[in-house]
Amino acid sequence: MRGHVTDPNRDGTVPTELQAALEHLAGTETLLVALDFDGVLAPIVPRAEDARPLPASAAAVAALADLPRTSTAFISGRALASLRAVASPDERTLLIGSHGGEVFTGPDSPPLVLDESQRHALAAATAVVEKVVAAHPGTRLEAKPAGVVLHTRTAADDVAAAATERARAALQDIPGLHLSDGKRVLETSVLSADKGQGIDLLRTFSGATAVFFAGDDVTDEHAFAVLRPADVGVKVGPGNTAAQYRVDSPQSFTAALALLAELRSAAAQA
Repeated sequence: MRGHVTDPNRDGTVPTELQAALEHLAGTETLLVALDFDGVLAPIVPRAEDARPLPASAAAVAALADLPRTSTAFISGRALASLRAVASPDERTLLIGSHGGEVFTGPDSPPLVLDESQRHALAAATAVVEKVVAAHPGTRLEAKPAGVVLHTRTAADDVAAAATERARAALQDIPGLHLSDGKRVLETSVLSADKGQGIDLLRTFSGATAVFFAGDDVTDEHAFAVLRPADVGVKVGPGNTAAQYRVDSPQSFTAALALLAELRSAAAQA
């Protein structure tokens, strides 16, 4: 665990220690605000395509993007196309999709290209997940440019467990795959990429002197692990974490994000 994780306030206020950290962070010269989407800006929903950001959180992101020397970014396990569809980011927002496998830093960003071995591995992985989904009611397949995901959120618990076990056993036999677990998902990718690498890339691209990152899932721990002493990491929801601070829900996180926008605006005017 990195530092001390503050207890979340459940009354919609920002925990005192997190508020103090945000007050300090707001004065940094160049700020990067990098946020996971599902479970942070948007509540978790049964169907991923139905997720939308909480209006007040979306407004806070827009307010931060308007400020000088401040960059906003979404860093998600979703494919970029899916992230754009649900998050509706404006053109100023930097995007990391597929857990770091896809990157958008502007119109000149190169497309993701897989080599022949990666394409073969992805086809084999997709075939495995298709068979698992066909045999396990309530599970779903999500195709990504560099991976395939088994979703079990809408399946009964025993069915979800059986599907995940069967898929993992078969996928482990395919060379060149990287597996990771999330909340009721089994992620498969032909790229070795994670959100920590995404944070490092965005930090360099933006020239940030400090980073604010918030995430809710185990895959976000890679990002928390690369944060530096001047940065602030916020875990949204329960679970072990390397983040210094915690809030209990996306609704509670809205208050922290709005406070950061307010403090950063005041610092810009000082």
